[in-house]
Amino acid sequence: MNIPEYISEKRNSVKLVVFTALFALVFINIYKPFSSSSWYPVSEFLFFAYSSLIILTGVLVVIISRLVMYFYGKHHSISYTKYALWVFTEILCMSLFYTLYTLSVNKERDAIDIFESSFVNTTLVILLPYTVLWFYFGWKESSMRLERIISGEGEASTFGIIAFRDEKDVMRISVHSKDLLYIESADNYVTIYYENHGKLKKYLLRNRLKTIENHLADTNVVRCHRSYLVNLERVKVVRREKEGLFMELDNELVKDIQVSKSYSKKISEKFLSR
Repeated sequence: MNIPEYISEKRNSVKLVVFTALFALVFINIYKPFSSSSWYPVSEFLFFAYSSLIILTGVLVVIISRLVMYFYGKHHSISYTKYALWVFTEILCMSLFYTLYTLSVNKERDAIDIFESSFVNTTLVILLPYTVLWFYFGWKESSMRLERIISGEGEASTFGIIAFRDEKDVMRISVHSKDLLYIESADNYVTIYYENHGKLKKYLLRNRLKTIENHLADTNVVRCHRSYLVNLERVKVVRREKEGLFMELDNELVKDIQVSKSYSKKISEKFLSR
């Protein structure tokens, strides 16, 4: 299974780098990990200034990593396993950087001890902001999807929801595609028939059938008559009578819908190709 696309998007990658850098700066100044308190025997302000440069240098690992991930993700899928290994590599590289830097200012310490401490602290510096942003990006993406569903923006079939607008382009009702049965026209109004908890429902909307048809061009809701649009997902039988073609839907409360001669071929082909 691949990670969501929004994780490796350019704008989210930038947010991740900035947030991780800020978190690391606060973390190192509050908790003094990586033996940072022995780096410079200076005042808190100067230590903040010096540590900022060190943190930004270390965060270069994340910047380079996310640039590579961004361009790599354009041509390849990134699975959860691959992403986990990617993050582990970032932690490992940053740990090595802080280990080498600590040794450069304090050569008396044991390299293994420094690396172990650096690895633990770097894991916190990386995983905590990453986890927070992962949930934030997921929440943001879900919110944006919900807004698009409510407003009816984008393709009609997006997320399996069909949004219906009136003649003033105001969204009036949204119906899940699997629950929509058919749409009937009467003058400047259409009646939307749909199923809700097994019951047949209808909604009167002021709009032209042609406008609705254009909006549903990329869905399984097709024109079959000058007065009808029908959801082919709900059609179970297409039968030929003397009067022409008729469609039977999977809801017994719905009347059989006639197919005009001009739409017979199109309906037959679409029904057989499902």
